[in-house]
Amino acid sequence: MVLNLQEDLRATCPVDSHQERPEGVKGVKSLSELRDKNRGDRLLLTIFLCIFVGDAAPHPQCLDFQPPFKPPHHLEFCRDYEQFGCCDQNTDNLIAERFWDIMDFYDIRGYELCGELVKEILCQECSPYAAHLFDAEDPHSPIRVLPGLCSDYCSEFHRKCGSVVKLLTDDPQLQETCERDRSKFCHLLNLADQDYCFPNVLRSSALNNNLGYGFQDPKGCLQLCLKEVANGLRNPVLLLHAGDDTQRMFVAEQLGFVWVYLPDGSRLEEPFLDLSGEVLTTSWLGDERGFLGMAFHPRYHDNGRFFIYYSILEKQKVEKIRISEMSVSEYDMNKADPHTERVIFEIEEPAANHNGGQLLFGSDGHLYIFTGDGGKAGDPFGKFGNSQNKSTLLGKVLRIDVDGSSLDGKPYRIPEDNPFVSDRAARPEVYAYGVRNTWRCSVDRGDPVSQYGRGRIFCGDVGQNRYEEINIIQRGGNYGWRAKEGFECFDVKLCQNSSLGDILPIFAYDHSVGKSVTGGYVYRGCEWPNLNGLYLFGDFMSGRLMALQEDRRTGAWTERSVCMGNSTTCSFPGLINHHHKFIISFAEDQAGELYFMATSYPSTMSPFGTIYKFMDPSRRAPPGKCRTKQLPVKVIGKRVPFVPRELTVLESGDKPTRPPFKKVKFTTKAPVTRVLTTEGLPVTLSRVTDAHGTVSVTSEPVRHRDTVTAQTYPNASTAGPRQHRVLSSPKEEANTSGKRSSGRKGKKTKPRGGVTRKRQKNRKQAKGNRELSVQGGNSSNIAQDQNNTLSNKGKDRAGRP
Repeated sequence: MVLNLQEDLRATCPVDSHQERPEGVKGVKSLSELRDKNRGDRLLLTIFLCIFVGDAAPHPQCLDFQPPFKPPHHLEFCRDYEQFGCCDQNTDNLIAERFWDIMDFYDIRGYELCGELVKEILCQECSPYAAHLFDAEDPHSPIRVLPGLCSDYCSEFHRKCGSVVKLLTDDPQLQETCERDRSKFCHLLNLADQDYCFPNVLRSSALNNNLGYGFQDPKGCLQLCLKEVANGLRNPVLLLHAGDDTQRMFVAEQLGFVWVYLPDGSRLEEPFLDLSGEVLTTSWLGDERGFLGMAFHPRYHDNGRFFIYYSILEKQKVEKIRISEMSVSEYDMNKADPHTERVIFEIEEPAANHNGGQLLFGSDGHLYIFTGDGGKAGDPFGKFGNSQNKSTLLGKVLRIDVDGSSLDGKPYRIPEDNPFVSDRAARPEVYAYGVRNTWRCSVDRGDPVSQYGRGRIFCGDVGQNRYEEINIIQRGGNYGWRAKEGFECFDVKLCQNSSLGDILPIFAYDHSVGKSVTGGYVYRGCEWPNLNGLYLFGDFMSGRLMALQEDRRTGAWTERSVCMGNSTTCSFPGLINHHHKFIISFAEDQAGELYFMATSYPSTMSPFGTIYKFMDPSRRAPPGKCRTKQLPVKVIGKRVPFVPRELTVLESGDKPTRPPFKKVKFTTKAPVTRVLTTEGLPVTLSRVTDAHGTVSVTSEPVRHRDTVTAQTYPNASTAGPRQHRVLSSPKEEANTSGKRSSGRKGKKTKPRGGVTRKRQKNRKQAKGNRELSVQGGNSSNIAQDQNNTLSNKGKDRAGRP
């Protein structure tokens, strides 16, 4: 951080939202002039639409209000979405089961006519744009029962397979409209946004280009969203986990308080640690002193040890930084025992700024300590400055072994492979040197699969007047300060020294971008696969978020611009697309998910600090993949529930494209069928599938008079001998509207809703046990609730021919 805090200038760009319409036709004297005028108007209208409407902004979203994902396993039924969509294998099997339950009502002709259409409609639940197809963008409104269908497609579906609607939905309005008015029915199923209705959604290049590979604005900026995790903090300088599987987060304020946040988002009322009486800091803007660092021992779960880094004032005149060890209380896992503090060492600070402040344990189990150069400007201490002087501990990366003590009584040991152990002119604790003021460093936990990059230490090093830089710390490395700042010389004489042997940063930016870098983390979490390998960091002064991408072949790092997604991109429950300006620190939880802390007023007393979690709106991990172990937390005392303060994108007034009908019911049940017995009495047949996939048929009398339709189950291997005939194809039903198909060709009857009990009795007496016939017009033949379809009880029928 730097002391000079300035407000950014914001340029205002007035936008006139009221565009003038093309003038009317005036003084047209001939038909040719009128045609020319119309062509001109059409051209102006086309230009207007291209400029002010543009392509549809992509917003893939599933019915659980989350981004789509790549299924971990092959999809047997909805294969069009096995590369990217909203269904895993289990959901795919359920959809397939529902499809075959519907097809059981038809013979082979009905299957050939309607099978593909019904499959396409059912599989829209797996579409990456399922939330749009079902009008589910707003989680507080009901969901459509059928996906949005484009007019032409809907008309074809209604003409061929109108009778299947009663098997797809139990919505009375849709059922009644389907029978009476095709155009009105298709109007109800259509969407206001024609880009998202099926099958247009498959044809739009704007919606399908680079689908699932991250959203970018026209300038190539990677769009991310945020989730508010905590607020009301006073300059939160760090967030860390204890690695003990409790999934708690420990948040430190610059004042000297450390708070415990539980997995449910609540905060414990009493702090884990209170060093506010010992920590040196003030309320003036940009004070760099205070509680700056903390690290849990890798075996904290067993030994309860942790380490802290903070500023102190000794004898009211000497400023120092202190690195201490403490232990957790024996009686409360959410309390530190302040009486266990043991000072590791103290370093005198010649100025109030450049205090460093990072503690972390490397993959080797040793404690790394990152110090500043002592302050002021240009590292004016000594002939070459503190940073180039290996005999001081300022401007260094230190490495010590805290699991033992030295022979001279120090509460730590020097690792044998420290680079300057044998150099009498150097302090043995020094691991690397030549840094100015490293502000926030992190250890790369490595690629989840290959472990590539594991153990690398990334640091942001705050510059002087021109450049900010990102470094990867190496054993014995010299990072150039004060000889160099970024890639260029700062002290010309030192810079021209051939023995400098400095390591250049992997990335540097000038002060037109930002004036105080805040180091970040390489994303190695599970929830957002597209972010894997990205190094995310920011700038304290400008509030800009940035990212670096590595080319593994060359080892070169290139910048990827990061920006907040727009109101469409971040239109998910609980997400926001803005943050406070002053980015103080970055953090990683035990699962590898990334956070950052920012405030709107960088004073140790101002309670405006907020913690944000990164979210990728373009793609998530498959459901169930990112499960984490969570041990119970014994809480003594009160909890403070989390209350968000930021306005989410969905709370900003955005509404779905149209009001949907009612909540969709995707859970299937066994279909119920009414038939006539040989005695002429109606009964209800129900199919029940046990855990082994065996289907049994039960019957019970119908207790009220009703129009009865006969039905069959074509699966003879499970349903037993057929006692009644299969339905004809929906197209044949709709067109014949009264023709019998029970062996009496050509004989017509009046179209009715079903076979009456009297007529059935007469037919039974005349024909004996002849197969029952079904008559009736259009979709009234096969009325069936959507909920009465067979549920999947372990039998995978997705591959049925």
